[in-house]
Amino acid sequence: MQVYKFGGASVSSAERVSNVADILEQCGEEELVIVISAMGKTTNALEKVAESFFAGKKDTALQLFEEIKQQHITIAKYLLVTHYLACEVRLKDFFTEVEWMLHDQPVREYDYYYDQVVSVGELLSTCIVSFYLNERGIVNEWIDVRDVFRTDDNFRDANIDWEYTQRKMNENILPVLKNKKWVVTQGFIGATDENESTTLGREGSDYSAAIFANMLNAKGLTIWKDVKNVMNADPKEIPDAVPIESLSYNEVIEMAYYGAQVIHPKTIKPLQNKNIPLYVKCFLDAELPGTTIHDQISKNLPPIIVIKHNQVMMELKTRDFSFVGDTHAYQIYQWFNEHSLRPTLTQNGAISLTLAFDNWKDKIARFSSAAAELFDVHLTPGLTLTTIRHYDNESLKKYIMDKEILVRQQTLKNIRALHR
Repeated sequence: MQVYKFGGASVSSAERVSNVADILEQCGEEELVIVISAMGKTTNALEKVAESFFAGKKDTALQLFEEIKQQHITIAKYLLVTHYLACEVRLKDFFTEVEWMLHDQPVREYDYYYDQVVSVGELLSTCIVSFYLNERGIVNEWIDVRDVFRTDDNFRDANIDWEYTQRKMNENILPVLKNKKWVVTQGFIGATDENESTTLGREGSDYSAAIFANMLNAKGLTIWKDVKNVMNADPKEIPDAVPIESLSYNEVIEMAYYGAQVIHPKTIKPLQNKNIPLYVKCFLDAELPGTTIHDQISKNLPPIIVIKHNQVMMELKTRDFSFVGDTHAYQIYQWFNEHSLRPTLTQNGAISLTLAFDNWKDKIARFSSAAAELFDVHLTPGLTLTTIRHYDNESLKKYIMDKEILVRQQTLKNIRALHR
């Protein structure tokens, strides 16, 4: 049994959906679970819908959502003939889920509405792909992953209830596979015990696929992307980034910890726990070897560069000039949990603590308010955090030396700089 995960770029147009079907036609008779992201930039577009709704701009939110609806209907009409009407009925059900909410007034926190709106992207894409595959004779059953993945209510970064989800996996997924059908389902989303939609964190579709692989004891997980390999840097940031053919689980965990976006930070552990290899392949050319991620040691790696923009530095200083000790640290980590906020960098001083965060404005504001009870708090937004793993003199000179550095950390393997 294999798990395939297709990202948003691989289903961003009718032509690319057809290409996905071409890839799947080469898979033979092996059992397969196919996890699919929202089409193209749909998640970004849905985020704007959620933002407009929460800001009280109902008409704008509805207009933006109408554009998303028409884009998906157009793709469905282009792809489908005999299955179009059945697909349209299901799409309209999903449209109604969102529009019903958009006509209301927000009375809960933003993250809740974010998840209710943004989660529909995966439902729309998988609906269209499933009907198209069946029309091409690739027999599959569409599954709503919200009926399988049980999570808590930590909206936008929900945690999986592993025991319940395993039970639903056995009840809902295994019988389909045993009946010689493939499963088409969604990444990124789940549901609470009150059937409220949740998301697993940005880029959480990879994590979803890893959960399926773990719970179904898959032989492998293949993530299909628009790049030939895992690269040593984001080629959009660094045009001369180089491919890496083989990586260890531990190396990828380190890359993910520092913010590399090619593999979601949560993805590796469920695979490592059962020694399931991860293959990163290019959907534009399925014959390319791609990158294999497994339990073998990584050797002769190039410098790996991770650049995170839009960082906020928070400086906490004790008011009575006392040392920052265990009591302070315990309280700060309690606040991290309470406000669902994780620092991208921490730096301890005698009477101060420096933190960096992704710019989650609402969460940072709440955290700052709590911290102000014990500390003087100073925020500096608009920064960049650059990490170089396996650095050498050339990479230091190229990516660090000419920056105005506010915080610098260095070990034998890693160097990190928070800079303007």
